[in-house]
Amino acid sequence: MVEALRETASAMEQERECILEMIQSIQGSQEMRNICAGEKEELSLTANRLLGRTLSVEISIGTIRNSMQEEALHKATSIIDEIVKKLLNDMDDGRKQLLALHAACVTEAPPVAIDQKFQALVISCALEDQKKIKRRLETLLRNVENAEKNIKIMDHQKLEDSQANGGQ
Repeated sequence: MVEALRETASAMEQERECILEMIQSIQGSQEMRNICAGEKEELSLTANRLLGRTLSVEISIGTIRNSMQEEALHKATSIIDEIVKKLLNDMDDGRKQLLALHAACVTEAPPVAIDQKFQALVISCALEDQKKIKRRLETLLRNVENAEKNIKIMDHQKLEDSQANGGQ
């Protein structure tokens, strides 16, 4: 019964993350840039309202950890946080680092280098924390990929606009 409750809460937590990701994806989508200002404002207000309501939902599942697991979780989280900070300056390198961390969390051999130190930290974490770390990395990688796509689309549009205006 307790395990079923924990699993349900975990599923709700993942669903919340998916909803947040969907709202953010819609806000940054190409379609949002191609609609008229009035509709864009209305959709933006609705998205922000939904984002706020979704963020107001907090789900907390306590994980029992020993001091070694606590320390490993703290170190693994710090490593991810540092890479996220660097993403804004060097998205390509940040993506590569995130891929190496993610490779450390999966059982099948990925086609990228594995960060061995990070893998040792993740293995030292509680099982629930290992799953959360892997999910966080997957979400970050999807967000980086979406950001790269949006940048390419915007850059391509800028190039098309420039050519349409006589290359100026």
